Amino acid sequence: MSNKMKIFFSTVLLAAVVAICSVFANAGSDEGSSDRLSESESTGQSLLDVKGYDGLRLERKSYKVVYSKEWRLPVAVAWHLTREHVYGKNQRSKMQFTEDMDVPSPRATWQDYARSGYSRGHMCPAGDNKWDEEALRQTFLLTNICPQMYELNAGDWNELEKACRTWARRYGDIYIVCGPILLNKVHRTIGRNKVVVPEAFYKVVLRMDASGKDGTGIGFIYRNENVNKKMTSYVNSIDDVERITGLDFFSALPDKIEKAAEKKCNLNEW
Repeated sequence: MSNKMKIFFSTVLLAAVVAICSVFANAGSDEGSSDRLSESESTGQSLLDVKGYDGLRLERKSYKVVYSKEWRLPVAVAWHLTREHVYGKNQRSKMQFTEDMDVPSPRATWQDYARSGYSRGHMCPAGDNKWDEEALRQTFLLTNICPQMYELNAGDWNELEKACRTWARRYGDIYIVCGPILLNKVHRTIGRNKVVVPEAFYKVVLRMDASGKDGTGIGFIYRNENVNKKMTSYVNSIDDVERITGLDFFSALPDKIEKAAEKKCNLNEW
């Protein structure tokens, strides 16, 4: 891949996270996407000025997080999954879930999940990060984790994670953003630190063609339930996911490419 293409794809991923942050920003800004991108490059991992959420942006070796202090959860986790990163010898059995000292207390701890009835559900999966020990370790930070029902975490959600790795092998690389969805006005919490239990989860996936002039997208929404359904039951367009979550994904793409990619919802194209 040429340096020009690498820079383009890196911009796409960064802008996905920046766009998510902007949804929660205080109203009144009329800056364009290029201005937001320029600003994000200069602010790094600074505290984000957000409306209704104490949003932090966290930079990890293989993924980026928009984190909510209010929920004790990630709002969104974004990463670039390449064919090379699908493989690796590092084992998750050696890893432990870890309190993330980069965020202020109260924050999620291991004890919050103990005997809660919920699994510790990865947003950026451990299986995407066996290529590097540090990258794998960082997926076990609790700022990358949400309370998930066990059968969802081990079943249908896991199947989607495996499908994404298949797509990365098939196409060379893909871009993924996922996170929780809070649908109710009042939410269940777990543990002393009151970690919010999401009612659902979203995942959006984008792939670009070799020229960078065309993209294909797909979205998924999973209720936080112990169910076993076909993947087609969860398929939505990225536009659908944006309407439900209020988030905006992949805004750095030219409008024509973004609109075409985000209205698609055909699993057969993957």
